[in-house]
Parts: sequence; structure tokens; C-alpha cells
Amino acid sequence: MFSPGLSVALLAASCALWPAAVRAASCESVRIPLCRSMPWNMTKMPNHLHHSTQDNAVLAIEQFEGLLGTGCSPDLLFFLCAMYAPICTIDFQHEPIKPCKAVCERAKSGCEPVMKRYNHSWPDSLACSELPLYDRGVCISPEAIVKAEGPDPYHQDPARCNPESSPDFPMDSNNLHCRGPNRDRCKCKTVRMVLKTYLRNNYNYVIRARVREVRNRGLEPTAVVEVKEVLKSSLVNIPRETQTLYYSSSCLCPPLTPGEEYLIMGYENEETSRLLLIDSSIAQRWKDKMSKKIKRWDQILHGKGRGGQRGGRQ
Repeated sequence: MFSPGLSVALLAASCALWPAAVRAASCESVRIPLCRSMPWNMTKMPNHLHHSTQDNAVLAIEQFEGLLGTGCSPDLLFFLCAMYAPICTIDFQHEPIKPCKAVCERAKSGCEPVMKRYNHSWPDSLACSELPLYDRGVCISPEAIVKAEGPDPYHQDPARCNPESSPDFPMDSNNLHCRGPNRDRCKCKTVRMVLKTYLRNNYNYVIRARVREVRNRGLEPTAVVEVKEVLKSSLVNIPRETQTLYYSSSCLCPPLTPGEEYLIMGYENEETSRLLLIDSSIAQRWKDKMSKKIKRWDQILHGKGRGGQRGGRQ
């Protein structure tokens, strides 16, 4: 006889072969982008988190994208998808099949320490204690999945997540992105350097700096820069010397290229004296006219001529 986990795996592998009428009656195609690389392509709502539709599940699972980017556990994506887009099989129509307890525990042990560094804890809704053991109930785990030959579609290659571990992996802003199997989704949004953005975002610091090095070590991606000029500093003293900028996610946004000189706008953590780069930060290639522009904008920001703002014109 097959073990419960292996039986589930075989059912998952045959899911796509069911007649259309059978699939339509109980299952629906997986539409959650993060979970399209999973070894199953059919799911059933509501899921284990009580989301009634996949549209609701997408919004909830995307909060874990940054954590997935750290590479904290090779089991994390599988576990999340088993919870948010559970496998649907013809023999288990009343309740979605849960991931095995061991899968949850491996994901939690690898990722909870990372979450705690950012003052988060493992969510109660993903508690491992509520999940079945592999040999005592029906559940799904990576080791039970029957896969076709080829690379593991949801395995996160450490060399891709840590370019410094591979001399063949060039260090530049175009390939320092690590977001697991959905790596192409890691795209930096464009933040225009206009007055409206400057006033709205109220950056803590603005510096002119030359990028010396970009590091992506998974937990704390950083950029090492040589500060040429400090145009604004509100919380942290920024001397004109080498400084480390800390990215808020493994996407490394905004992107910086070593050897280039930039105007950089970001935020400060007064408690840790860190200079931060987040999605809404700005990094523009340096031009001499930028210095006067920023000083003029800063006067507007502090109430001198605020009425001169006209819809974000430069």
C-alpha cells in the first residue's frame, strides 16, 4: 500500500488528467502567481486560512514575498502554497489537504529567526501544532511528491540568493534579485525625482555618493558608498566618508551600480543610526544641477514658498 503522503502525491500528479467536468465540479486552476511552480495545478477554496477566493488569498500570501527572498527555508514556499492554494484531489473534496507538520516546522525553524530580527513572529494562523503528522494522517510534503525528471521547480538555489558565493555570478544591480521561483516578479518601481514626490515622501537624508560595493547576503542586503556631499540629514550624523546603506528587502530597490555616482534619498533609523533604502527611496545618477534643485526643494518643504508647488513640476 502507498503511504498517505505518497497517495496524495499520486493523486496530485493525475489531477490535470481528470475530465473537465469533474475538475470543474470540485477544483479550480491555481491562479496565485507565487504558487504556479508547485507540483499541483488545481486547488479548492476556501483554503486553510478561510479565504473564500484566490483573489483574497493572493493579497494575503504576497506579504511573505520579502521573507521568501531571504532564502531562510527551502520549505517555506511549498508550505505557504499548501496553506493558501491547497492541493485539490478528487478523493478529498470536503476539506482541503493540509501540509504535513514537519514541513511547517522546517519552514518555521528557518524563517522565524529572520522575522524576529524585524520584530515579527511566526503567525498564529500558520501554527504547526494544528497540522497532521506524515505517518498519522493525510498530508502533503515535498518529499512525497512524485516529480518528473529535472530541476526542483520550487527549490531556491543558494548561489542565486547569494551572488558572493559564486565567482561566476557578476555583482550588478540587474542580477542581485532573489525572490525564489518568481524571481522575475522582483522589479523595482520607478520613483520619479520631482517636487511632488520629494514633498510627499519627506526623506530623512539626501546625499551625493559613489557606490563602492553592493552586497546581498540574504538577511541584510547593503550598499557601501563613499559620501561626497550631504545635502540633508535630519536624524543621523552623516560624515563624508564610507557609509553603509541598508536595503529593506532582497529586491535591492532602488538599484545601484558599483562605480557610479548617485543622488540618493532615503530614511534614517535614529535608534540604530542606520541609513535605509526602501521601495520609495530615490537613486538617480548624479548631475551637477541636482544640488541646487534639492536645496530649493528643501526650502519649499520647510514652508518657504510652499505655495509655489504646482503638481510636482521640477
